[in-house]
Amino acid sequence: MHSTRQGAGPPLLLIHGLGSSARSWAPIVGALAAHRQVIAVDLPGFGTTPPLKGEVSIRTLCDALTNYLRAEGLLGIDAVGSSMGARLVLELARRGGVLGGVVSLDPGGFWEGWQRRAFYVSIALSIRLVRLLKPLLPFLTRHSWTRTVLLAQFSAHPWRLSSALTLDELRNFTASPSFDELLRNLAFGEPQDGASPDVRKHPLVIGWGRRDRVCFPRQAIRAAKLFPSAHMHWFEHSGHFPHWDSPQETVALILEHLTGTGIAQVPLAPNATSFEQKGVGNYTLGAQGSSPV
Repeated sequence: MHSTRQGAGPPLLLIHGLGSSARSWAPIVGALAAHRQVIAVDLPGFGTTPPLKGEVSIRTLCDALTNYLRAEGLLGIDAVGSSMGARLVLELARRGGVLGGVVSLDPGGFWEGWQRRAFYVSIALSIRLVRLLKPLLPFLTRHSWTRTVLLAQFSAHPWRLSSALTLDELRNFTASPSFDELLRNLAFGEPQDGASPDVRKHPLVIGWGRRDRVCFPRQAIRAAKLFPSAHMHWFEHSGHFPHWDSPQETVALILEHLTGTGIAQVPLAPNATSFEQKGVGNYTLGAQGSSPV
């Protein structure tokens, strides 16, 4: 499983969503790496990791992640997941013995009735359109108004996203060999089981964007019922990806709930409340200003 590592301190695992890659965390990875060793993976069938042999589902991806963490000596690591990755970290938390503290950002899998079909059809149509437009993506992502059209379902303010981030994300959507099968299994496969309050030994946070047009905010009610010990955090000005729309708030949430946990313990850096901008390639990482944690 391909991964990138940055920073030092207690290890922190970042798990991307459907069709994405480790690079989707670019807006926050630099700020997190000021306090943690950040390990961002490409799930099997996404980014540069080869697809699984056989079934591609939440269950098999969780098995693959568990095997990866065991092989790397990282069982018990804190983890942050986004979208499908957010459902993965919840499932691994439910299984127990795999992860430490967990922050789950807008998890999929909590839809009921018509919401299930709406999710599948809207995402299937979106990916079909992106595939048709693949040759034009460098041009389309260059302009704020076309970024807004392409990513209106995913971001509360897509015109603010960088062209490099959006181009990379849309190219990953078109390149993933596991996208279609996983989309079907995510929408119509096994339901998400819950966890009782007494099985939680580590911090568990579920974050949700108030303006999420992929996993509607009302689905948070079901998520809270299935994971009653979870702390619920609302991102008032975010869509489906808080780490894109509200990067500073997302970093503060992660550090507040996961600092001092994980498989290793180190003191925070002196500037634990300051988020500096750090550039890596064409991406801008972190958030401007400072915020109390």
